[in-house]
Amino acid sequence: MLNKVPEVTVWFWIIKVLCTTVGESFADWINMNLGVGLISTALIFTGALAAVLVWQLSAERYIPFVYWLTVVVVSVTGTLYTDILTDSQGVPLALSSSVFAGVLAVVFGVWYVRERTLSVHSITTRPRELFYWLAVLVTFALGTATGDWTLELTGWTAGVSVLLPLGLIVAIFVGWRLGANAVLSFWLAYILTRPLGANLGDWLGSPSGDGGLGLGTALTSVIFLLAILATVVYLTRSRSDVIEAQEPASTARALNPARERVMLAYYAAVAVAATALLVWANHQPHAAAGAEEESPAPVAGHIAPQEATSPFPPAEIAKFRTIAADTLAKVNSGDQRAATSRVADLETAWDDDQSTLEPKSEKAWSFLDGEIDQVLKALRAPHPDKATEVNALNTLLTSLG
Repeated sequence: MLNKVPEVTVWFWIIKVLCTTVGESFADWINMNLGVGLISTALIFTGALAAVLVWQLSAERYIPFVYWLTVVVVSVTGTLYTDILTDSQGVPLALSSSVFAGVLAVVFGVWYVRERTLSVHSITTRPRELFYWLAVLVTFALGTATGDWTLELTGWTAGVSVLLPLGLIVAIFVGWRLGANAVLSFWLAYILTRPLGANLGDWLGSPSGDGGLGLGTALTSVIFLLAILATVVYLTRSRSDVIEAQEPASTARALNPARERVMLAYYAAVAVAATALLVWANHQPHAAAGAEEESPAPVAGHIAPQEATSPFPPAEIAKFRTIAADTLAKVNSGDQRAATSRVADLETAWDDDQSTLEPKSEKAWSFLDGEIDQVLKALRAPHPDKATEVNALNTLLTSLG
């Protein structure tokens, strides 16, 4: 059959990052903002994945819209599977990263033993197409796990964390240009575009208080979706990414085994350098921890709910109570990711109102500020404990009346 994947051009990488970003932000919007929940969102996208895969597999040629729609849905689904393991089942990110890396190695091993190639220029049979999409799904799950693990180790904000996968992709591009194995370079870069796109989406959508640009998940999704549609329209009209033959002369390169071995050592050195950077960052004071240490300490002793809330407008207290109650419900349902996202709204709302609330009663404001700090600390712990989270939230809700 005709090759049903696109040529690997600069457009391929641009739209791949766009799809990854919109997939991450759109999933967060459905899961968190609409309150659908992690498990329900995963079930919805699993059904959508089955539908778009049937559409893609039944197509007789490469169709940009169908192909990239499948990539978006695979991106969301692979991400959700990792989030379920981490947030609902409590699987450590180090373990899930290792497991997904092992699964991907098995997929590539079986694929190569059976077909003797992993090149995207050779997706011309049904088995190769199935192997390709299975590998893509696992790369998204692996990219999600390793990206989140990096954030957990380093405490970097989403904006800073964009730089690591971006730098690694640049290093891979340099290696490819200098003679590294093209297939290996492609799949390494493909995996890294997942944390790059996800961190980019988080950076754009996260509140400014969390180091983001504050665009929100809905607006970020719309912006990137429009960019994807524009790119797909261009590719559909220009056909600049259509592979006309199995191994077109324009992409074929003479093999140089000696050069490939040298560049393999180069990739190993890059991996060692990246690991050393992560180890170093892990031993540095994290920004989140520093922010907690600088926060005002809670006033000693307990004050009655009426004393803590009476100086402030009831509407404002009701707003904080609603957010805290929503966060508690998400914690109780096992949706840690949604709870962490929702509690960020509490932090933002409280910080935004500080200039108007604190002058009304410094004592009451400091007391509630200390309890909110305890809630934030519990939910943002490297290994959150549900009992601690519930206790901190219930204490805050009692103080809010």
